[in-house]
Amino acid sequence: MDESEVTWQTWLSGLGPRQRSAAESLRSRFEALGSADAAELARSEIEEDEPQLARHVLLRALWHGAIDGWSGPGAVEQVAAGRRLLDAGADREDLVLLARAVAYEAVFATVDELDSGADVNVSGADVGWAVMESGEDGAPTGRPLAGLHEDLLTADPSGRDGADLWR
Repeated sequence: MDESEVTWQTWLSGLGPRQRSAAESLRSRFEALGSADAAELARSEIEEDEPQLARHVLLRALWHGAIDGWSGPGAVEQVAAGRRLLDAGADREDLVLLARAVAYEAVFATVDELDSGADVNVSGADVGWAVMESGEDGAPTGRPLAGLHEDLLTADPSGRDGADLWR
């Protein structure tokens, strides 16, 4: 058993049966989603009452759809400018890299703006917004998904923290 597993087991042993079961279930769910730090995320959700699973799922979905979606067959070709550039001899891989980098920047700007929504002083208006976790029934749990922009890069499903976006 490695050190991180010993730490996990020690931490689990200090929990009551209900929390232990919840922690083990969360860790399994994170592992099934491919998270490299499943135990740490599960522990954070239990100890700090942070909606780590919802954050993880949202950020991974943004990577899969908005960013990595440009790698799929026909994605660049579906855009008229992309077709014209390919027809003119542009390298498809370069266009995919460009589209993914632009998509990453757009997603980052969006989640950064969502993160600042509670700061009504940013817009100068007396309104704000919050991104909330919801339960299985769709009702808000009251746990905000804050700081999304801080974890977007590390949520890269490839495990490369977006390094290939700027090559």
